[in-house]
Amino acid sequence: MRLNLARTLACSRANGPGERFVLWVQGCPLACPGCWNADTWAFERRDLRSVDALATEILATQGIEGVTFSGGEPFQQARSLAALAERLQAAGLSVFIFSGHTLEELTSPVHRALLAHTDVLVAGRYDRNRRMAMAGWRSSENQTTHFLSDRYGPTDAEGVPEAEIHVSADGTLSFTGFPDLAMVADLSN
Repeated sequence: MRLNLARTLACSRANGPGERFVLWVQGCPLACPGCWNADTWAFERRDLRSVDALATEILATQGIEGVTFSGGEPFQQARSLAALAERLQAAGLSVFIFSGHTLEELTSPVHRALLAHTDVLVAGRYDRNRRMAMAGWRSSENQTTHFLSDRYGPTDAEGVPEAEIHVSADGTLSFTGFPDLAMVADLSN
């Protein structure tokens, strides 16, 4: 089994509870206007990785309590993500998913297989006209946070950083989370 990834980040606090390994999958049919990850929409091959190799890499990452699947749209690659999530949960890590779909739309057997190995799902299309600041893990007020296991609850979303800035070795800035637009413009100039 393989996953087509846009990018990964070994350690983030803005993408779910605690320190997390983040996978952004490639491909999204929803194309929400104003999406922060529009570069992940195209259904093109970017970084094809095996579930086994990703599981090994994630499990070797020290200090994380879980993994976050974002995108793109994670449920477009539900079969492979379900296999990965099952392995990671068996090793004690939590699974957090950002999806543009509502929970009610995720009805296929393969979607349900992934949901069975998910602790938290933030669901619903991003609506830039309903953007929220400091709202835990939701980026627009129409989205819903679903706690699908006993591992986390609403208080775990309190105090989560809204965004992070990462500086690569070559000085390139990258943002994750939902940074203030003015801050991004200032730092990009």
